[in-house]
Amino acid sequence: MKQLRIGVLVGLFAAAGIVSWAGARLWDSLGTLPSVPVAAPIVLAVIAAVLVATAFPLRARLRAQRERRPGAKGVDPLLAARAVVFGQASALVAALVAGMYGGVGVFLLIDGVDTTVRRDQVIYAGASVLAGACVVAAAFFLERVCKLPEDEDENHGGRGAAPA
Repeated sequence: MKQLRIGVLVGLFAAAGIVSWAGARLWDSLGTLPSVPVAAPIVLAVIAAVLVATAFPLRARLRAQRERRPGAKGVDPLLAARAVVFGQASALVAALVAGMYGGVGVFLLIDGVDTTVRRDQVIYAGASVLAGACVVAAAFFLERVCKLPEDEDENHGGRGAAPA
């Protein structure tokens, strides 16, 4: 399984931001603008919380297993793999959604926040971007928790122990 790459997430964020900024500009020229829902940052924050709530118990169980504590419950490898896939998928979607709302927020800032409604929309868009960043951070944390330790053979080029 490949690790998340921050460059891919930043690229998705930027591409979605540019496309949504252009779309918001076009939509506004037609007379209306779709709103940023209040639920957007809330849903992203809940996803981040679920990722963190998944990572901490896994980390504790893996630590207990590595330290060979008596009565330690092992972690099913398939469960850990599913958790990592959930985190990676969440990070990719969060980067797209945060970029989309970020582009709309930038458009609203440039266009002017002369009304209370637009000011609220900018706040919701900014909160969505922040919550999306929290999802990405939680996904990286979950991925780090579930990462397998490096084999010693890999560190020494497959030749066993290093010469003395």
